[in-house]
Amino acid sequence: MSGGWSPPRCGGYCIVEKGGILMGRKLATFFRQLKHLSFARMKLHINAVHEESGKSRLVIFCDMVWCEVRYGIGYLDYHVFGFADRHGAVRKTYMTAVQNQALTRQMNDPAYFYQLNDKIEFDTIFSDLLKRRFLDLRKTDAAGLREFCAGTDAIFCKPAGLCGGEGIQRLVTADIDDYEALYDRLVKGGQLLIEEPIRQHPDMNRLCPDSVNTVRIVTLVTEQGAQMVYALVRMGMGGVCVDNVSSGGMYAPVNEHGQLYRPAFCDKTGKYYQRHPVTGTEITGFQIPLFDQALELCRTASRRVEAHLKYIGWDVAITPDGPVLVEGNNLPGYDMCQNAGHVDEGMLPRFEKLLGRPIM
Repeated sequence: MSGGWSPPRCGGYCIVEKGGILMGRKLATFFRQLKHLSFARMKLHINAVHEESGKSRLVIFCDMVWCEVRYGIGYLDYHVFGFADRHGAVRKTYMTAVQNQALTRQMNDPAYFYQLNDKIEFDTIFSDLLKRRFLDLRKTDAAGLREFCAGTDAIFCKPAGLCGGEGIQRLVTADIDDYEALYDRLVKGGQLLIEEPIRQHPDMNRLCPDSVNTVRIVTLVTEQGAQMVYALVRMGMGGVCVDNVSSGGMYAPVNEHGQLYRPAFCDKTGKYYQRHPVTGTEITGFQIPLFDQALELCRTASRRVEAHLKYIGWDVAITPDGPVLVEGNNLPGYDMCQNAGHVDEGMLPRFEKLLGRPIM
């Protein structure tokens, strides 16, 4: 061979001879991440794993470092995935942040991220799948805002580009007495998207009536079209109008039939809940209503953008009239779907089976 021989690469490794592996790339990644490592946060997770597993802190620390080098699993994922009790071949089944980012680069064109990340653009593209009115304050004035509010008891004011429930405000229209002042405040504050409230299905209210309890359905476009990779339901803890985990909510896994099959987990408390702590609703066995329709809704939405975006996390609300889109995410999470209390092994085989190839 005139060009000489180069060792083949697979999954970030350089493969030499029969099974000999040089870990240079993963070591380089490890040392890059080491520069940004928060040892204080790492210590918190070491202590938490120690309390949960009974293993010594030194053993946990050494294993965390090993898992970062060998599997690309950081200390936070080590804790979330329950790696203190996972060993050998099972550890290899877990999808990592690096693999998730690689899949996103392969499947999604960054030039089109705005179609999902910009909430106003998203509402415009998928307006018929929202089943609710929305208003772009950049295209109207205080009088237009007043007219919009005349048809609803409440409104949600949202920034166009934030996520995790950040910056969302609920206003009761009967309490608004100065639309000029409200319009100016919203525009100056970047809350440019106004939406009608979502009317939630009575069955979903049983989980938590204070929030819209959305179903996250992750789809991946293959030769067979958009396929569901996994689904989760997120629910509020009561007292707030959002269900985001970052805002103190809980999540539980959903199977292909729309049934919750493990207890809900709350990041804020670090606990699993067999029953909702506020409503008392049994989590395991709960049936998401109209789940088949929710899947079809996501497939329909995926076809609309699949030329450039093939790996998406859809947030779906269930209403009495059927499922509706809430938003879409160009970088679906890889962590919640691999929670130690929800799965016995990782999601990597599931992803690669759908793809028909390794991610890296």
